Amino acid sequence: MERGKLIVIVAPSGTGKSTLLEQLKKDVPSLEWSVSCTTRPMREGEVNGKDYHFISKEDFLDLRSKNEFVEWAEVHSNFYGTSKPFIDKGLETGAHLLFDLDVQGCDSMRDIYGSEANIIFIEPPSVDELERRLRARDTDSDQVIQERLNNAKKEILRKNDFDYNVINDEYDKAYTRLYQIVTTILGKE
Repeated sequence: MERGKLIVIVAPSGTGKSTLLEQLKKDVPSLEWSVSCTTRPMREGEVNGKDYHFISKEDFLDLRSKNEFVEWAEVHSNFYGTSKPFIDKGLETGAHLLFDLDVQGCDSMRDIYGSEANIIFIEPPSVDELERRLRARDTDSDQVIQERLNNAKKEILRKNDFDYNVINDEYDKAYTRLYQIVTTILGKE
């Protein structure tokens, strides 16, 4: 059996990554979404095993102590992590796994899986445009927007550390580029 592929998407908040990913999942059904583990409570409408693997804090810390996560983070008193056994099993069974990680998660993925981790950076056309998009969402305070912009500036400095770069200036153009990259990686040119 042919070994699976790892497709990792990384982008600053507000870049349009989620919209691109939703379309990619529809157009490339062979991609299997990597479902992270979390200790946060399940929200209405979420499905265990589809949105997240919801586990107790004790179980999460036990798995972490056994190095069962490729990457993990604590966010607002809840833990989130990407399961290494899930990835290893997927690769061995020929699954093509799709991830949405932050820069630190990408670094961990690269440390463990090397060049098997195909990392695609989605870049905003400019920081000014990113700010406009974040403000147009009308979901965050000025303080949160500034925090997101500061994080984005740091992340953009790392864009050349990854395998591919897609500038999301026009959705159709950005999606076409992303689709071409992913299908090339999967060998379906």
